[in-house]
Amino acid sequence: MENKTLRRFFSFGTSRPHGGASVPHRKNTADSESVVMPPPERVIIAMQQHIGAPCEPTVKPGDPVAVGQVVGDTKAFVSAPIHASVSGTVQAITEIQLPGGQKTKAVVIESDGEQRVHESVQPPVIQSREDFAAAVRASGLVGLGGAGFPAHVKLNPPKDAKIDTLIVNGAECEPYITADYREIMENSWDIMSGVYAVKDLLGVENVIIAIENNKPDGIKVLSSIANNSNDPDNQVNIKALPSRYPQGAEKVLIQATTGRVVPTGKLPSDVGVVVMNITSIAFLSRYMKTGMPLTTKRLTIDGSAIWSPKNVIVPIGTPIKDVIAFAGGYKEDPRKIIMGGPMMGLAMVDDSLPVLKQNNAILAFDEKEAKLMEPLPCIRCGKCVQACPMKLMPTSIERLYKAKDVEGLQKAGAMTCMECGCCAFVCPAGRRLVQSMRLSKALIKNAPKKEAKG
Repeated sequence: MENKTLRRFFSFGTSRPHGGASVPHRKNTADSESVVMPPPERVIIAMQQHIGAPCEPTVKPGDPVAVGQVVGDTKAFVSAPIHASVSGTVQAITEIQLPGGQKTKAVVIESDGEQRVHESVQPPVIQSREDFAAAVRASGLVGLGGAGFPAHVKLNPPKDAKIDTLIVNGAECEPYITADYREIMENSWDIMSGVYAVKDLLGVENVIIAIENNKPDGIKVLSSIANNSNDPDNQVNIKALPSRYPQGAEKVLIQATTGRVVPTGKLPSDVGVVVMNITSIAFLSRYMKTGMPLTTKRLTIDGSAIWSPKNVIVPIGTPIKDVIAFAGGYKEDPRKIIMGGPMMGLAMVDDSLPVLKQNNAILAFDEKEAKLMEPLPCIRCGKCVQACPMKLMPTSIERLYKAKDVEGLQKAGAMTCMECGCCAFVCPAGRRLVQSMRLSKALIKNAPKKEAKG
């Protein structure tokens, strides 16, 4: 078989994706071992923590709840149930506004500090691929790299799709963020167990664990997974990627590791690939052993306004201000607080919002680092075009948006933008190109059907 000829640390069948940018890494917390934050006095559990349909609360004010109990769910396929991260009493059902602007219901739980585990938390019984998909949904897992796509949908591809490759994404190319790196360094056995479980249950032939080559210690740990005796046919391999943003983006990663290109409007499964975040893989291993659903999240807390940057494991729904306080609080009043990384994260209006499943970092910056240059007229240098991984023309899309040309935006491919921020990062004129992209996509989505035809 061809698989037997593959090296465990390899560079075959790959091609360099278009575009990208050389961003400063600033992995200040790479050597900071994760610390567990005690449960806060209350948590705010948002009902929209994933791509797809929001959940509806399954509890009401006054109800007692325990860790791992379902507090939100929906019958929609593209969704994932939401669980209590603390034990205590439901204080209220309220509405909050998320950093992206959308409003959602939320369950407020007053913690009793006991962290009692709900009786429903039991290891799942998995005897088939269908059982596996059902268990993944019950776990509440969504893409932990930041996308928030329900994992059970990804791991239940169409029956006619021939999936031959699982890519485990450990690239973590955003500046500052080291949450996935700490998962690699602290929980390698969970990663290994999860890799082989998903590989066997999906029936894939090859597994590629991808990581940027600026993480030599992580590569060393992952190599021990690939060299495991459970893999006599060399089907699990490590791929060291050039350190270039956005190396961890799904379509970019697929091309960089396999040479396959996902066509516009298609999914990874259409080219025989499933991509899973490395922390998601490790979580699945733990869930299959314990039955504890997704109730906690590791966050990197960093930035020039933070006293004590660190990696923290917190209950989902913890108010961000409580997490910041656990990291020593602010050195000075923050000028900007970002949920996520500086390239793709979302700025927050205040720190009272709760931690979500797909959060991987909270960054707070002082006045000096948060200040942006005032936008200047475009000089037609073409740097944004060279940097765009999707081969778009950001300045043209910006002009089409200002003209409210929905048909033109569709033809220009605005909907294929993944909002990686490369265009804005390299722009010498400081144009707010990512904002234009987001507004363009919203314009297309909200356009009347007859106007949106293209």
